[in-house]
Amino acid sequence: MSLANRDLVTMDDLSYGEMEAVFSLADEMSDAMAEQLDTCRGKVMASLFFEPSTRTRLSFEAAMHRLGGDVISVSDARASSVAKGESLADTARVVGSYADIIVVRHPWEGAARVVADYADVPVINAGDGGHQHPTQTLCDLFTLKKERKDIRGLKIALWGDLKYGRTIHSLIFALAKFGADILFCPSPGLEVPDNIIRKLTAEYGGQVEHVTAPERTADGAPFPLDAVYMTPSSPHQLAMMPDVNVAVSLEEGVDAIYVTRPQKERFVDDEEGQDLKGKYPVVDKKLLKGKRFERALVMHPLPRVDELAYDVDADPRSMYFKQAARGVPIRMALITMLLGARDISIQAEEDISVLSPDYPVYQRDYGARCPNPACVSTKETEAQYLKSEFRIVSREPLTLRCIYCEHGFQPEYVASTDWHEGRVATKRYHRANSYWARKIKPENLIVFGSVDDAETHGFTYGRHEGTKKVKK
Repeated sequence: MSLANRDLVTMDDLSYGEMEAVFSLADEMSDAMAEQLDTCRGKVMASLFFEPSTRTRLSFEAAMHRLGGDVISVSDARASSVAKGESLADTARVVGSYADIIVVRHPWEGAARVVADYADVPVINAGDGGHQHPTQTLCDLFTLKKERKDIRGLKIALWGDLKYGRTIHSLIFALAKFGADILFCPSPGLEVPDNIIRKLTAEYGGQVEHVTAPERTADGAPFPLDAVYMTPSSPHQLAMMPDVNVAVSLEEGVDAIYVTRPQKERFVDDEEGQDLKGKYPVVDKKLLKGKRFERALVMHPLPRVDELAYDVDADPRSMYFKQAARGVPIRMALITMLLGARDISIQAEEDISVLSPDYPVYQRDYGARCPNPACVSTKETEAQYLKSEFRIVSREPLTLRCIYCEHGFQPEYVASTDWHEGRVATKRYHRANSYWARKIKPENLIVFGSVDDAETHGFTYGRHEGTKKVKK
């Protein structure tokens, strides 16, 4: 097994054994930094950052320099041809001919997937909108392993913006892959998106239970616990008495609290005016005095705003500056492995809890488009060459997941290529939750986002017993 010439776009691209190999090499390199200068000598890394960054960009560039390689970079989209309307595909093709590996950060969800599809060199996702940030997650997991030795069975509280926090989304799947239990503690209105929860339970096993009984912090303030994920190996019978078991679990204490700031740059119009201050407990020394946080590591991907007090910095449980420092050896190890610069042994160990279902793929030149306005496939410069493509992750109800941003949605109307057989009189469309929709084979499925969309393509509403006329 090898990571050579592979891409890292999401946490799905790395198995449990491969991540362990990255950690092992990072450990080795961190103990002998000065001895790595010949590892990638003569190699060039392209650093494409179309969104602000300090730690991620500088740690990647420092990592490549410490490996003896060179760096070419774009740190401002306004100073690149993207400002002139160049597509990501063209950018990827050109930059891929200049460099041996590309690191890209972009505000559009799924942008890293497009760059990986069109570049002929390995591509690393350094954060694509609110989608994922896999290398930050590697730093987070590496920190947990260094401090707690084993991640399996740990209880990790995710705190703050769980809706738009890309570090959170990557970390959720990685923690499940390593067999940890997860406590979701969101700011009001910033809960984990449904598509993340659906993927978590369908592909990693275990179960998520929403909490109804209110929890309190040490000083009696509301504890923002919304839901708990228990891995398949957990001894808890959460489904039988969820609130009771959650209370028992909390009394046993939390192993780490992962704090995130509100990602205000990704808020939609009706969220921009929200004043979140005071609506959930700030993580400070007072909060950490509580019994449940007695042994908890305090983690944060940084930068922080008001959600993490400065009085925690001197606490030996604070890990966020260690996380940032460990970003260099982690990224050194990853670059080395993707470039095939070292022959690294990777144990062929099965993931602890990944189910990897074989979902049918839905792709047509017309019909469904991703409803996520932040998705790369909806952008004008990219839509001219990107075809909408989805995985059919459920039939009851019919649910599609975009291959670029992984946003899940349930279409309203469907039709079949098999029924009309070229005859206009039998070109019918139906509601996606109807009996007829469930009979359509995946390869014959046509999805429409609206009545007008279906009728523009020559379909008429299928009137069958028990159905009602669609109102426009």
